[in-house]
Amino acid sequence: MDRLRAMSLLVAASGTGSLSAAARALGVPLTTVSRAISDLEAHLRTRLLNRSSRRLSLTDAGEAYLAACKRILEEVQEAERAATGEYHSPRGELTVAAPVAFGRLRVVPAIAAFLALFPEIDIRLVLSDQVADLLEDRIDLAVRIGDLPDSGLSAVRVGVVRTVVCGSPGYFDTHGVPSHPEDLSGHACVTCVSLMAPDVWKFSGESSVLAVPVRSRLAVNTAEAAVDAAVTGVGITRVLSYQAADAMAAGLLRVVLEPFEPRPRPVHLVFHGGRRVPSKTRAFLDFAVAGLRAALADPDPAKQDGAA
Repeated sequence: MDRLRAMSLLVAASGTGSLSAAARALGVPLTTVSRAISDLEAHLRTRLLNRSSRRLSLTDAGEAYLAACKRILEEVQEAERAATGEYHSPRGELTVAAPVAFGRLRVVPAIAAFLALFPEIDIRLVLSDQVADLLEDRIDLAVRIGDLPDSGLSAVRVGVVRTVVCGSPGYFDTHGVPSHPEDLSGHACVTCVSLMAPDVWKFSGESSVLAVPVRSRLAVNTAEAAVDAAVTGVGITRVLSYQAADAMAAGLLRVVLEPFEPRPRPVHLVFHGGRRVPSKTRAFLDFAVAGLRAALADPDPAKQDGAA
């Protein structure tokens, strides 16, 4: 029995919630996953997983063993990096994860410039709005938007993003400019169901949060579509600042209700710090941090929240 392989399959099964999902994620037959975990249980003489028709769950022994597996696999990966020289010169494959829109608009340009300078590094970019587990998904570095939970990850702050309300100059010329969130009741809105509740927008008031019902003339499921619709004059939309940055810079969208914006969300690059950071990860951090900070800088100093 290949115990390291079996450990990897156990970690995958736990992370995906089922043996079949783990098999699909790893591109191996279901029987391979099932047999490896059964062999592992036989070797340990204890049950690690409770199997049901819907979902797997870990036994108490499985919980403890899974934590040990993660530590062991991480140490093996670190040993392999050291053996291949990743700690001495930037080389190898680097896996980067980012939210879909942010990755397309901000991370892809940074990666393209980085690859031109580092021919011995290849990058696998994973775009998903789900928060990835760096260890289980074998990700070297990820972009996180929002407050960070307590974890063992290292983080570098690259800026903030705002939640902005915006519309086209033509729309405001015809329908007027709202000066208070409650004014939105008289306006057509373009809502994005993937970002927030489509029928209620929340704002910061003097002493409490303002929850304002809005009239959704058009509901879409991506921020790109919301921005495009707002540019054409369909109505007012609400997105994250980087999603509308290009349209705002071109004068196609105008931001309103700025005094009522929620607190800006911090943006970090997170990675495994540990005892040694692979040179490929360090090289990307050194290169990308400056570029992302410049891209996220708000031209209005009053809106900036400083990068740590």
